[in-house]
Amino acid sequence: MPVSCARYRLHHQGFTLIETIVGIVVLAISFSVLTSLIYPITQQSADQLHQVKAAELAQSMLNEIQNKAFDQNSDMAGGILRCGETSAPLCSTVMGAETGESRANFNDIDDYNDLNYIAGEIENSQGQLLNLYLGYAMSVSVCNDADYDGVCNADPAINKSTAKLITVTIITPTDFSLHFSTYRANF
Repeated sequence: MPVSCARYRLHHQGFTLIETIVGIVVLAISFSVLTSLIYPITQQSADQLHQVKAAELAQSMLNEIQNKAFDQNSDMAGGILRCGETSAPLCSTVMGAETGESRANFNDIDDYNDLNYIAGEIENSQGQLLNLYLGYAMSVSVCNDADYDGVCNADPAINKSTAKLITVTIITPTDFSLHFSTYRANF
């Protein structure tokens, strides 16, 4: 009997300390490689969600702006009196809200020029905080672009009564900046 016990012990020995440490190191390296491959994928998946929400926010703002008059000197109902035409007043050269105006009572598209909201403070047109867009920032710029080249025309000699370029910039919580632009013609 003593010989078979010794033989049994020889065949069923455990791992040595060195084998165990090598196994732990190999396992740690494997997990770090897996983690470094998976993390960017989750980041990209979050970016897509933020981009969709940014597009929704920008489209909402562009719709609001497009529904306003072309200019302070245009007919607010649209279509009957257009600034810059014969027997009509010239289009205003001032971009931005007139004195005393706030977003709740903006009446023409250039009132939105330089409208900025920092992250977490985006409001709707009635001044209510939009909790759905916490962490997002938004800025709006409106400028004259009579030749539709995407560059704002600061030269007063260029026709200011033709078209205005509206650009809404949204910055997502992951600091990804998206620009949405459209034109509004004088009609």
